[in-house]
Amino acid sequence: MDTVWLEDFIKLAEEGNFSRAAEARNLTQPAFSRRIRALEEWVGATLVDRDTHRIELTEAGQAFRVLAEEIVRRLTLGRDYVREIGGTISNEIRFASTHVLSLNFFPSWLSGISDGRETGTITLIADNMVACERFMLEGKADFLLCHHHAAAAHRLDPAGFTSLKLGEDILMPVAAPSEDGMPRYRLPGRADQPLPYLEFEEKSGMGRILQAAQVIPAGCASLRTVFRSHMAAVLMSMARDGRGICWAPLSVVRADLESGRLVAAGEDHWNVPLEIRLYKPIARRSPSVEGFWSMVKNCVQKQAENSAITLS
Repeated sequence: MDTVWLEDFIKLAEEGNFSRAAEARNLTQPAFSRRIRALEEWVGATLVDRDTHRIELTEAGQAFRVLAEEIVRRLTLGRDYVREIGGTISNEIRFASTHVLSLNFFPSWLSGISDGRETGTITLIADNMVACERFMLEGKADFLLCHHHAAAAHRLDPAGFTSLKLGEDILMPVAAPSEDGMPRYRLPGRADQPLPYLEFEEKSGMGRILQAAQVIPAGCASLRTVFRSHMAAVLMSMARDGRGICWAPLSVVRADLESGRLVAAGEDHWNVPLEIRLYKPIARRSPSVEGFWSMVKNCVQKQAENSAITLS
């Protein structure tokens, strides 16, 4: 069994499509399909249901996916540990981050955390939430920076990952203003005239959170999807052009609200409170990674203590 077959299988499970998964793995579809068949022969069970329009994992496939992700992650962690013992591991610290936080939160947060201290070489990979989770599960990133909501599920099992709350945010509906300064599109809309909706796609962490929070069905919003993207910046650009209504994090949309380029498209009950969290594997990483984690924990603890003093 070749370990690359495990990575092929994980990618197929994520994409739900042989051609997209093969392209992502830089393989032709026939070659990719042969690898998946070889893996199934080695396992001794059918892992993929090929009879459906969108590829689905069988019950055996779903169980094996968890094992495959754990095997790949442990192999990567084990390699790093051996390199550390052999003195060949670098002081690199690898971050995975959702696009929105990589642009608007990460640079200033990192500067505040380090405060001029040596932190090692920082590598940042920005992608959608599904990809970021994969980087963590495969051991290709040391930390994940993302938004979090208690109702939204994610794939980072608490048995294998720990996290710290770094801040708070708000996911809120916005639209371009009319000449009178009121939103061009205002929630909830009407059944006979649904509002044009600029929607987060399913790979987006924001989309996952918005769906889990259930604010749209709870408020009986009448929406008509006209555009989808996993990037908040793209949706906001479309909203500025008057193409529809979208939800966006306050941390990102604040400047647009202050300048009047965008306005709130609904009352506060349409907002979704968020946390900004940093995730790390529980398993021990390199000295640089562990030192950085300790630095973050101390900073978070000091902030909490200062907040308690202020409140008292």
